Amino acid sequence: MNIKEAIDLYKCASTKELSKIANDIVKKNYSDDVFIRGLIEFSNYCDMDCLYCGIRKSNGKAVRYRLTDEEVIDTVKFGLDANIKTFVLQSGEDYKYNVEKLSKLVYKIKKITGAETAITLSCGLMNRDDYKELKDSGCDRYLMRFETSDENLYSYLKKGQSLKTRLKGLENLKNLGFEVGSGFMVGLPGETIETGINNALLCKELELDMIGIGPFIPHDETPLKKEAPGSLDTILRTTALLRILLPYSNIPATTATGSIDALGREKALSCGANVLMPNITPAKYKKNYLIYPGKICLDESGSECISRLSERVVSVGKKISYERGDSISYTIMKQ
Repeated sequence: MNIKEAIDLYKCASTKELSKIANDIVKKNYSDDVFIRGLIEFSNYCDMDCLYCGIRKSNGKAVRYRLTDEEVIDTVKFGLDANIKTFVLQSGEDYKYNVEKLSKLVYKIKKITGAETAITLSCGLMNRDDYKELKDSGCDRYLMRFETSDENLYSYLKKGQSLKTRLKGLENLKNLGFEVGSGFMVGLPGETIETGINNALLCKELELDMIGIGPFIPHDETPLKKEAPGSLDTILRTTALLRILLPYSNIPATTATGSIDALGREKALSCGANVLMPNITPAKYKKNYLIYPGKICLDESGSECISRLSERVVSVGKKISYERGDSISYTIMKQ
């Protein structure tokens, strides 16, 4: 299916029809496997002041924390014992965690986990040399969402920052050999149907290995607190469109989707998603990583998060895979 056909289908087909097409594609390429990534939110300090984000610099009510290296490594060891082979280390754009500190941490983790385990960082925009240092330390993947393809909307939400600079960062990551993830929010204030389509097309243009999307959920401690949230139906339709456009990429059923609907993640898995990311951050910290309100699983331990996933996955006719789970698109690119 070419791009025009995919867009026409998105505009005309029902959500049920889109879901079936997308689910057939993911089943063909990834069977019934749902890859598991252990999420570790290691710092909620952020030097950015994005208008939508609950951990923005200006939120004086946020309870800030940073995990020590020992706490991160202990959490990784817990994940290894649970058979997890991919870890996602996520933070705000916390410049106390500079590239030297991050590189040393990744190196320590890799010494424990070995080459068969993948390490993803999601720590915001850096320069090319910093990304190269992270790659040399053993980092396999990097996740940095662009949030919107609309340059004016991006600049407004990011208080004057440039979308082009963000996209250059993704280009640098790709050129350095990272498995690259990005994505966007659905239902941002000022967004149109065409914006959503252009967001998906930008993911296609970037040839992303992983695409994470979630609904805009207004946070009371942000300037956008009175805006309407994104809808589940649009999330599901957009997930399906992304699967049609990028059949070989990994697409998570995100926690944010599960936060606006009790079965949101299961529904996304039925629309082309093939990844789940249980939050294994120590329970005493995870309640403070509140990018948006109503976040699920905050009171659950890492063990509880993982133990409930199998039941959720089986309910939609799929099964958990604890393999490293490189995207097919990345595997093809390396050949």
